[in-house]
Amino acid sequence: MERGSIRGLKGIGEKTERLFHRLDVKSIEDLLSYYPRTYDIYREPQGMDKWREKEQQAVHARIEMPVSVKGTRHTSVVTTSVRCGDQKLTLIWFKQPYLRSTLKRGCWYVFRGRVIRKGRGWEMEQPKIYSPEEYGKLLHNMQPIYGLTKGLTNQAVVRAVRQALEQYPPAGDPLPKELRERYRLMERAPAVAAIHFPKDGQQYMEARKRLAFDEFLLFILSVRRLRERTETAENRYPMRPVWDTEQIIEGLPYTLTGAQMRVWHELETDLQKGTLMSRLIQGDVGSGKTILAYLAMIMTARNGYQAALMVPTEVLAAQHYEGLLQLFEEQGIQDIQAVLLTGSNTPREKREICAQIQSGTAHLIIGTHALIQERVVYHSLGLVVTDEQHRFGVRQREALSMRGGDPHVLVMSATPIPRTLAMILYSDLDISVIDELPAKRLPIKNCVVGTQYRPTAYRFIEKQIAQGRQVYVICPMVEESEGIEGENVSDYARRLQEVLPGHIRISPLHGKMKPKEKTSIMEAFARHELDILVSTTVVEVGVNVPNATVMMVENAERFGLAQLHQLRGRVGRGEHQSYCIFVQGDQEEEVKKRLEILSQSNDGFYIAAEDLKLRGPGDLFGLRQSGMMDLRIGDIYRDSGILRQASQAAGEMLAADPYLEREQHAGIRQALEEAFTYGSFHDTL
Repeated sequence: MERGSIRGLKGIGEKTERLFHRLDVKSIEDLLSYYPRTYDIYREPQGMDKWREKEQQAVHARIEMPVSVKGTRHTSVVTTSVRCGDQKLTLIWFKQPYLRSTLKRGCWYVFRGRVIRKGRGWEMEQPKIYSPEEYGKLLHNMQPIYGLTKGLTNQAVVRAVRQALEQYPPAGDPLPKELRERYRLMERAPAVAAIHFPKDGQQYMEARKRLAFDEFLLFILSVRRLRERTETAENRYPMRPVWDTEQIIEGLPYTLTGAQMRVWHELETDLQKGTLMSRLIQGDVGSGKTILAYLAMIMTARNGYQAALMVPTEVLAAQHYEGLLQLFEEQGIQDIQAVLLTGSNTPREKREICAQIQSGTAHLIIGTHALIQERVVYHSLGLVVTDEQHRFGVRQREALSMRGGDPHVLVMSATPIPRTLAMILYSDLDISVIDELPAKRLPIKNCVVGTQYRPTAYRFIEKQIAQGRQVYVICPMVEESEGIEGENVSDYARRLQEVLPGHIRISPLHGKMKPKEKTSIMEAFARHELDILVSTTVVEVGVNVPNATVMMVENAERFGLAQLHQLRGRVGRGEHQSYCIFVQGDQEEEVKKRLEILSQSNDGFYIAAEDLKLRGPGDLFGLRQSGMMDLRIGDIYRDSGILRQASQAAGEMLAADPYLEREQHAGIRQALEEAFTYGSFHDTL
């Protein structure tokens, strides 16, 4: 496929191009890979007893009441009402006075729009009007709804995608025909077209399966390639046990759990072997992974090598740096030099830190993506630690490893993944699990409530803040989005400020903010200069704020259980009792049962396993809910079956053709090379 700019499409000028760039859509390939976040489905008209407030509904009704027009031509309000059973629906249009002559009494129409309850009846504002025949042709049609940015409409994205599909359809298919037939996969080009404009739910599912399979297959192939390299690489950084680590363990103000000690001995053994360490530590939030990483880094420094810790955010990097310095002070360690390298360092600071790293005077290096920039040259990088692995991906981890010349690799993740899936996703790593929480940690108290509970929740939040505590409120969206119902950060923060007393300090936080602004807000929250943070899931890997005791998640049904558990891990980190309030935006009983699992357990691995059982392929909302590895469409929980098929296909493919040299694998080999060269799949590879 051509990697041409979207500027070549009709209707995309300089201004519109900048708006698309905000969505990280720069090329035709980016645009065709910018999949819809959900769909507007034209369903059969339903009786009012099945309606849900604020959702799109269609009603088949006859005009029996007069059509009223009030106001001037530019401020006109057109109203009429229809009956559906024994209930009344009021229809309202603004600035459309011509409807008085268009809508004929005694005629049948289909009216479609969002409904709100008013007293004993319903209202529908600005409904679209169809003849029954017109609506019949649209029935079951699925219109794509995309994630947007301010100034860019859904219709503009739809037009651009249609043009791109017509002018630059995906060429060829990287998967061999025999493999497509065995796993019953659509061809690539029809799948890309169908994921944007499916004719029905069945075609959507088939397209989604094919595209998720592609993502998983390329990810698994890249992971196994990395495994081959590490298995054959000589350990150029042999280590021996050091007394410092034993002294630190003895001198800690708390006792390591049995699980922590077991994993520490696995790390210590790995670092002494003749082959490179490649290990994943999986453990719930608060299970104590960080101290094990510090111990491994100190062991590395005492053996004369450097260790680097890379994390996804500057705030988290600074927190790790301060934590390490505090440990040194408490343990009397003065001869190990640690440095912090992030994008916020001044040019002069970066030059000085890079000089220390290159000369070897900096033993432990903590930072963000800045650690893999070309200007950073390591003296003797013996250990690479990455925190929250799914935020980086294999390609970035490999980039950091390559800069050090095949160091030992330690990956930490608080994301609960069932072991069967973890063995596929992390097949380049040996897996250690910390399945025990510190004894003194208080279990979080959870509840699942409806939206009517909000006033009670706000009073509870106010009391917690009066006691000196802090609060997270999570919303599924940044701002109001066309065609999607749900709370958004921008409006919610303003509304909360109006409801709560004026002295309570509230700030919004979301991923569309500039990095410095996000860092500033998160640091202010950590310093208790803010009482409530209204945020998207960007806080999922945020700072450690032991003083935060309440998390309230709006539209909890919009998230996977594993992600909700991950979010919940932001509270319960201190000595105070913590609480999590899951607000269910709809009244579906099945959804409530699913969310109640979070009330029953604080065990992330149990919740992930239950999530895996419950997620069905028929859920059309949200193409990716897990947040794992920045996959565009695949979801490791919802698509666990597809993931296993891709793993099987990758194994068979590599067994028959280890270097993908055969002609039938040329397309896959090219896709892998492009992914590494161009950073496709959001740097997954």
